[in-house]
Amino acid sequence: MSLKKNKQGGQLNKINYYLVGLIILILIRLYFVIFLPLMDKTEARYANIARIMAETNDWIVLQIDYGIPFWAKPPLSTWVSALSQSVFGATAWAARMPYLLGAILLALWIGKYSKHKNNYFASFVLFSIPEYYLHAGVVSTDLMLSISIALIMLSFWEIIIHKKNQWNYGLFIAVGLGMLSKGPISLALTLPPIFLWTIHFKKIKLLIFKLWWVRGTIISLVITLPWYLLIEHYSPGFYDYFIIGEHFQRYFDSSWKGDKYGFPKQQPLGIIWVFLLTLTVPWILLLFQKGVKKIKTIVTDEWSMFLIYWIIWTPFLFTFSKSLIHPYILPVMVPIALLTSELWKSVRWKKAYFGFALGLPLLLFGIGLSGITTPIYDNNSDKKMVASAQKENFPIFTLNEKSYSSQFYSNGKIKRLKEDQIDSLMKSENTFYLIVKDKDFKHLDPSQKEMLKPVIKTKSKGCYRFEKLP
Repeated sequence: MSLKKNKQGGQLNKINYYLVGLIILILIRLYFVIFLPLMDKTEARYANIARIMAETNDWIVLQIDYGIPFWAKPPLSTWVSALSQSVFGATAWAARMPYLLGAILLALWIGKYSKHKNNYFASFVLFSIPEYYLHAGVVSTDLMLSISIALIMLSFWEIIIHKKNQWNYGLFIAVGLGMLSKGPISLALTLPPIFLWTIHFKKIKLLIFKLWWVRGTIISLVITLPWYLLIEHYSPGFYDYFIIGEHFQRYFDSSWKGDKYGFPKQQPLGIIWVFLLTLTVPWILLLFQKGVKKIKTIVTDEWSMFLIYWIIWTPFLFTFSKSLIHPYILPVMVPIALLTSELWKSVRWKKAYFGFALGLPLLLFGIGLSGITTPIYDNNSDKKMVASAQKENFPIFTLNEKSYSSQFYSNGKIKRLKEDQIDSLMKSENTFYLIVKDKDFKHLDPSQKEMLKPVIKTKSKGCYRFEKLP
């Protein structure tokens, strides 16, 4: 932190704007972590899987509903969310808090690799990247994968450049964590850029002799293998679905018929680059502007090229994927922040970049406080609908399908009905609540509609109260 003298000859600390900006960003994100409802389908799904794990105390087989295994992802992200819910209860903020803490720790850690004199600069940049900021506190598997990848890449750098052999522990532990966070994709996203960089700078011998290939592999297997053996034992079929289906069939076929849990993700060829360019503003603009001018220097600089290979490889790999979503670019947010710190000194419009990076989250925070976005949240989460039933402690049902948010907020008590079961329910229950999509409500018998009184209505569904007449 820089200093300046006051009139009396003493010293006063100059405001560390990047630290202040980082704190503001964290506080805004904390607000959304606490007060924003879990959104269907993705976040509420993972939060509910973790809730079931904490409730059933089954830490091996992930369950998308009671007794129904979830084979799409390994357990690391679910473990941290379930552990938090075990301690603090089944609440949205408890499900999300490990991800916010992980995002903060990663941002602070990369500050030591920043070439900027202010260690908080790279941390601020990382946290202000829209894609990273979105996932800093969202229940998903992508943040844990990104943390694992960052640890693999930066451990490799410490081993090869700084000759710190003990960082082999960090590298191979991270390999194990990567396998538990999202599987072999963690290796597919790290080994190629590392190999390309070693070829570029003729360090292939260091790659061969400095890494603990045998000892390190044993470390990774000790971390990874127990769960992979246990899951196939207790839930046969996992290997075929996860290894073959999730990693190969999904990559080559967006309409993969074997997908048990997902939804179609067909995207135009190369859309991953659009995600990268739009969800990393304003910093990606800086990299293009300054990177082109300094290209001759950059291609001979080991650190800059290490970051560039790291950045480019992930979108290149997914360019040809038939099934992808924007979180796939999350692992390259760290090198974008670090490369920005490399080029920051030559930037003329520093205040403009800083203002835009901080101003966008502040604008979104203001919009959130205004209540304009409340209908959007309510339409994508059944939190309020479930809460209305819980106030009176009456049974709650949903017609045809259960949303993940309704399962989470009802602690798994919500039950699914078919249309032909409504009449018998009305005869057997004196009072109950029913969540129905508008398209399904239209098909109900007029006599049934008359008995269902609306409690909460959103754009696409409603919560209705049934009370048997005396």
